[in-house]
Amino acid sequence: MKEELIKHFNNLELPSVVQNWLLNLWDVIQGLDDWYDNDKVTDDIKQEVIYKTLVSLPANPFFLDNAENLLPVLNLLVGQWVAANKMEKEGNPTEVSFVWRATYYSVVLTCVQLIHGFNGTSKVADYVAKMYGESYEDYLKEFTNA
Repeated sequence: MKEELIKHFNNLELPSVVQNWLLNLWDVIQGLDDWYDNDKVTDDIKQEVIYKTLVSLPANPFFLDNAENLLPVLNLLVGQWVAANKMEKEGNPTEVSFVWRATYYSVVLTCVQLIHGFNGTSKVADYVAKMYGESYEDYLKEFTNA
């Protein structure tokens, strides 16, 4: 998946500092979600997630320059993840929980806008939306097969 993200980030002409921040964020989100769900997470992965959360993400120069724009979107990401988890645990996954699980791509779109402005973003916003690789049908299978 990370190789696909890198390809997409290159297509979006995102600088390496932005790509690094987004890839670290991806690792943190995936690791924390697995940890939260009590999936098997090795100590090495836990340590990596802790380090990236506390050091790599907040020390990234792109983040430091754009924290005032990125933090509200990260706050939204957490809130939507919490809501999606609650809906899923209650046995009620819906189209909304499916979409809210993909708020990472709102962060990507925010980064694109910070780099390319509104006009540049408007040309690629649909591309970013299509980056989400899971289908709704596959998402629902996670709950019927659980």
